[in-house]
Amino acid sequence: MKYMICQMVKIVDMNDEIMSEVLFNHGEYEAAMLSVGSTVVSYPLGLKEFEVVHDKREGRRERFRVIDVEFDLIAQPTSTRVFLEPVTLIIGQHDVGQMV
Repeated sequence: MKYMICQMVKIVDMNDEIMSEVLFNHGEYEAAMLSVGSTVVSYPLGLKEFEVVHDKREGRRERFRVIDVEFDLIAQPTSTRVFLEPVTLIIGQHDVGQMV
């Protein structure tokens, strides 16, 4: 089954003021049945300027828990989105470098 893996990301400044909230798309993957409570292993998230990206610099891995599975029966073909637990990124602490 194909899944679109998504995650809400809150971007805050050093004073914990919300700068923006975005729905980050990890991509579309073919996998066995995923359910709420399952764990997905991926790269940690970081910021390149103000864009949310995978932080692949150190080869680290991070575990994220599935909090919701959405089946869109209206779309043709039917789509399935999996939502991971939300994360907060702090400007200045989660920067992965400048875009070139």
